[in-house]
Amino acid sequence: MPVINDLTLLEQAAQEAGDIALRHFRADPQVWEKDNAAGPVTEADLAVDRYLRDKLLTARPGNGWLSEETEDDADRLSADHVFIIDPIDGTRAFIDHSEDWALSLAVAERGAISAAVVYLPARGLLYRAARGRGATLNGAPITVTGTQDATGAEVLTTKPNLAPGFWRGPVPGFRRSFRTSLAYRLCLVAEGRFDAMLTLRPTWEWDVAAGSLIVAEAGGTATDGNGGPARFNNPHPQIAGMVAGGALHGALIGELRRDLSQPGPFTLPG
Repeated sequence: MPVINDLTLLEQAAQEAGDIALRHFRADPQVWEKDNAAGPVTEADLAVDRYLRDKLLTARPGNGWLSEETEDDADRLSADHVFIIDPIDGTRAFIDHSEDWALSLAVAERGAISAAVVYLPARGLLYRAARGRGATLNGAPITVTGTQDATGAEVLTTKPNLAPGFWRGPVPGFRRSFRTSLAYRLCLVAEGRFDAMLTLRPTWEWDVAAGSLIVAEAGGTATDGNGGPARFNNPHPQIAGMVAGGALHGALIGELRRDLSQPGPFTLPG
């Protein structure tokens, strides 16, 4: 059997796992609450995780593994290539019968994402990117917007990120929208449907690994909340938030106070 490249492997795995998720969608799957108020998990999350772990590690047995729904294994830290997976990003949306949930699959090569797929089975949307090869939605190239002025721009974020303590001055006058899945928010920016997205809380790597590359390959910029490069496969798998956008990215970073911490909880200044 010929060896397939990482992007093709991720795409095949996402589509096959998406079929598993769809069998549970709107079928009232069993739901549990995770420890430490970490949110809900469903039997669909766990089934997708099992399938992806078997599929991907069978194809790449030397890769490390980091997934929201698998107990962490420190062996990943010594691997040059690591799968970073969110079996279902937007579990609350999944439970609520909303279509805004996604499978987020990425490969990190020595800390940088090299291949990525974000798949929304209920919407029939498949975003993909490989480093240096551009980004696509259902096979068609996508690109970020050229909006530079935050006033009137369309930004995906949550209300807590508008707290004055995060900003150097007045909160910019952009129009705020929301989607449950962080991976989907990043892809909507890559697609040019929104000008930027930002999250200023400690952010799990599996939520943003795939989407960050898709934004970058669509001509945009995705950094941590301080404007620095987002590095992945950290011992504690969180980064200090994420800001992603087209031309608007630099303006937003310039308006933010660069004192977000990682890892651990953020402290609002002042």
